[in-house]
Amino acid sequence: MKIADIEQQLIQAGCKSVHIDRFWRNWYSGKPLNRSKVRLPAAAEALLPQLEEFLTHQLMAQEKAESETGTRWVLKASDGQLIECVLLPREGVCVSTQVGCAVGCVFCMTGKSGLIRQLSDLEIAGQVQYAMRNAPVKKVVLMGMGEPSHNLRSVLSAVEHIVRYSGIGYKEVVISTVGDRRLFEALLKSEIKPALAISLHSAMDEKRRSLLPRAADLTVKEILEYGTKYAEVGKYPIQYQWTLINGINDGIDEIEALTPLWSRQAILNMIPVNAVDGSPYRRPSTEQIDKIKEACRANGILLKFRDSAAQDVDGGCGQLRARALKRKPALQPAQELKIKR
Repeated sequence: MKIADIEQQLIQAGCKSVHIDRFWRNWYSGKPLNRSKVRLPAAAEALLPQLEEFLTHQLMAQEKAESETGTRWVLKASDGQLIECVLLPREGVCVSTQVGCAVGCVFCMTGKSGLIRQLSDLEIAGQVQYAMRNAPVKKVVLMGMGEPSHNLRSVLSAVEHIVRYSGIGYKEVVISTVGDRRLFEALLKSEIKPALAISLHSAMDEKRRSLLPRAADLTVKEILEYGTKYAEVGKYPIQYQWTLINGINDGIDEIEALTPLWSRQAILNMIPVNAVDGSPYRRPSTEQIDKIKEACRANGILLKFRDSAAQDVDGGCGQLRARALKRKPALQPAQELKIKR
């Protein structure tokens, strides 16, 4: 079900924009859906218990992992599919946009499953609402399972909804992408200009294609040009994501190749790769990481270095879901509430 389906139900029950506005604000804040200074039409009052039950059960906690660096949930959708949602330090939440992912990044557990299905805008926004029911949330990053540009309509609809009703500002919403012309062009035209994070992982085209085998056919130069243009229009720095892998993309030659393309309106976020069972990819040594940091400083590249949230409990992206699937190989679809039309 989509956001528009819920709103159509409310409109058919006699609700005006002021009622719909209060409905969604109450939903994000966890208040009763009928709480409003403006009295709802009688038909809408009768409908609210069904809507409330559906919205409460569209995403249910299947598994949870807690650590000092984050809380990661595996959430079960109404069809039984599993997605991940992460409560981050400093009141942030990382949400998924797809079940699985088609890009197939070689170091990513999520990509091993391929794309299973798209998430609706309601399921994307629902992860934010789920997190807000459990903790204060001031920032949203669409950086979990999936590639947002492959689910563009739902992603942009969810972002607009979150910004309009949750109380979270548009600069506190970050869309993470491997880079796609369709997404770049849509964001450049959009009235809402969320923050943008681009998964780069290498400054060398051939190597990047080997790491992200089914990403859009854009060169590193083209990606950074789009990033610079969006930063100028949005008046906000672009974040470039870089998963650091021992012996592959942790050399000083990467920084030397990146430097001529670099913009002052950019931040490089580096994170060591998550260790995954059966994967040959490992994080670099502390000494090599220090060399990378020094090379960035010497070349004027603003670097932020961090570790993955929940990595200390094997909760890196895709890992918790993979464990849940391993224990439950045959998922039984959850019962979806049928709302009368």
